[in-house]
This record gives sequence, structure tokens and C-alpha cells, in this order.
Amino acid sequence: MHIMEGFLPAKHALGWAAVSLPCVALGLHSVKKKVRENPELKMLLGVSVAFTFVLSALKLPSVTGSSSHPTGTGLGAVLFGPLAMAPIATIVLLFQALLLAHGGLTTLGANVFSLGVIGPLIAYGIFRAGRLARLPQGLTLFVAASLASLATYLTTSIQLALAFPDPVGGFSVALAKFAGIFAVTQLPLAISEGLLTVLIFNILSKHSTRELQDLGLPLTREGARP
Repeated sequence: MHIMEGFLPAKHALGWAAVSLPCVALGLHSVKKKVRENPELKMLLGVSVAFTFVLSALKLPSVTGSSSHPTGTGLGAVLFGPLAMAPIATIVLLFQALLLAHGGLTTLGANVFSLGVIGPLIAYGIFRAGRLARLPQGLTLFVAASLASLATYLTTSIQLALAFPDPVGGFSVALAKFAGIFAVTQLPLAISEGLLTVLIFNILSKHSTRELQDLGLPLTREGARP
């Protein structure tokens, strides 16, 4: 989800920025409303930002000769809803672009869309579906965070395939190439991220029980363990 500076054609960069901007605006409104109603949630919000920043800043070499990153958006999406992650991802990606040379300013909209919109939507949807089905909370959280990470990179693959279709096979062939590279890279990272997300949630369930309940996350005696 760190498409580098200047890599996308201008019309694609502007298009993704236009798509992401309303999501960021709605997310800011959502976060402000939650924090205004429950000021004690600021700590959990800070944890969500820090978790996303640290994980997505980890640049790990891959077997494909590229590099990959965990995403860290599953936790915040489960806690504050998917909309909240769009402004959080914007802040994280902006700092990473300016300070760590990860991503870029012209590609910020595309990176926000994959990291802060699609990934969180997947995480939130799976987690809520698991709760409705009364599946073990830890298992649901693990699957939600893992698939959100994979979905983020699948979205990046789609963005790159749209920008750079294969000269012969077009979009579908380009998507297969990009997704094939990212899937091999991201799968072990997604599994690790899912396990880490469950671990952090269990820690929060012990020390921030009231705040989690305020967010509509009643806890079992086992916390988030499967």
C-alpha cells in the first residue's frame, strides 16, 4: 500500500484522491463524534494510530525481490469502525511519505484508499459477521485482521493493473501478475498480523474493559481468545 511517489499516472493519482477524500471527511466526523461522546476513548484511538503506524512502517524483504509491510488497520476498524481508519491512514501515510520515504504525496489518495478504506471495510465486515454468527471472538478477529491485510494488497494490485495494463492481455493479465507477487509476499505477514492483533486486543481487554464496552464490544471471560 506504499505506491511510491510519482509512480501513478496523473489522472489515476487524482482519481484515487477524489475517491478517498470523502471517506477521510466522513471518518473525521465519525471520530470526532465518538471522542466527543466518550473523551476517555482518546487512549484507544492513540493505540490504533500507533499500531497502524508501527506495523505499516515495517519494511520487510520478500521472496519476490520486492518488499512488503503489515498494515495494522484491522484493530482500529474493529474498535472505531471502518470510517475512522481513513483519516488515521491519511495521517500515518503522510508522516511515512515525508519522514520515511514510504509512499508519496502524489500517490497518497491511492494508498489511503487501499490502506484506510478497503482493508478496514473488510476487517469490520468480517468481525461483525462473526459476532452475528456467534463465532469465537478471537478467531473472528484473527480472520478479520488477516484478510484485511490481504485485501489491502489486492486493492493495490488492482490499482497498479488499472494504471499499467499488460500490452497483450490487458487488465486481467496485469492483475494476475501484480496479485501473484503480492499474495506470495503478504500471506505470511497477514497471518502474523492477525495473531498480533488478537494479542493486542487481549491486552486492551484487560486494561481498557470499560472503554471497549463503550464501543459496543462486550467481552467474554476469555477476552478475545478463540
